[in-house]
Amino acid sequence: MIPQDFIQSLLSRVDMVDVMDRRVPLKKAGANFQACCPFHNEKSPSFTVSPTKQFYHCFGFGAHGTAICFLMEYAGLNYVDAIKALADQTGMVVPDFTAPNPVSVL
Repeated sequence: MIPQDFIQSLLSRVDMVDVMDRRVPLKKAGANFQACCPFHNEKSPSFTVSPTKQFYHCFGFGAHGTAICFLMEYAGLNYVDAIKALADQTGMVVPDFTAPNPVSVL
């Protein structure tokens, strides 16, 4: 299991706007950024990214979450791979998270 404190540290270092803008062209809209949602077809932008909250939300589709959630949904990555991708992007090293060996009782 990846330690929760590492995940929180990672999310605090990630620039949510940069993560999204690499995949979905964002436009400044007040304090936030917006675009047409990458998860469904639309003509008017309903996809909003809040750099202060480090969160995205699509008002048309209902998709929302952190940078980890976005990579999982957009790129089809699993949870661990999304964390590794963000860690690589920020220069962080994911701690070894090998599961302990189960104790066998004879």
